[in-house]
Amino acid sequence: MRSIEHPEISSGQNSTNSNFSFNPRIATVSRTTGETDVKVTLNLDGTGNCNAQTGIPFLDHMLHQISSHGLIDLDVQATGDIEIDDHHTNEDVGITLGQALAKALGNRKGIVRFGHFIAPLDEALVQIALDFSGRPHLTYGLEIPTQRVGTYDTQLVREFFVAVANNSQMTLHIRQLDGINSHHIIEATFKAFARAMRMATEIDPRRASTIPSSKGVL
Repeated sequence: MRSIEHPEISSGQNSTNSNFSFNPRIATVSRTTGETDVKVTLNLDGTGNCNAQTGIPFLDHMLHQISSHGLIDLDVQATGDIEIDDHHTNEDVGITLGQALAKALGNRKGIVRFGHFIAPLDEALVQIALDFSGRPHLTYGLEIPTQRVGTYDTQLVREFFVAVANNSQMTLHIRQLDGINSHHIIEATFKAFARAMRMATEIDPRRASTIPSSKGVL
C-alpha cells in the first residue's frame, strides 16, 4: 500500500475550483506483541466501509462510527488476551490505528490539518477539536457515569484515544458539554472524532502541494 506523497493540481480556471488528483491515501500496519496481534488497513478517501473484528463488541461498534462518519474505509483484525481483560487489545488497536493514520497521511502536504465538531446524541453533547500537528497531546474531559457499558470498561475510552493521539502525532481535545447516559456520551465522542478527523484530513485545494505549517514541516 502506498502512502500519499502530495496531491497534484490539474489545470483549471482558478485554484479554488480546480479539480485535482492524488495518490490514494491507504495504509496497512500490523502490530504483534506477547499480548495481542493487530492489523489495521485504512483508506482516508473511502466511503465508510468497515470490517472490525477485535473480540470486543463495543469497540467494534465504535470503530464503525469512525469509519461511517469519517468516510474512512477501515479493516481492523485483532486477537488478544481478552480472557484477562480488554485493556491490551483496546490499547493496541488504538496504537495501530494511530500508526496507520500517520502512514496514510505521509508528510501531510495539502491537508486542512485542523478539525472540529460538536456531536449530539440524545441528551449527550460532545465537542472534539484536533490538529495533525506532529505534537501528540490529549486533553480528555469526559465524565462517564458508569464503570461499564455492557462488558466494556469505560476507562478504556481514554486509553484508546491516548494511543491514537500519540501514534498519529495528533493534538486532541475532548470536551463533554452534556450527557448522563454512558453509551450516548461515548458514541457521541466517537462520532464527533470521526467528523473532526474527516475535516482535518481533507485536501485543501488552495494549498494542495504545500505542508500546512508556517514552519514548512509537521
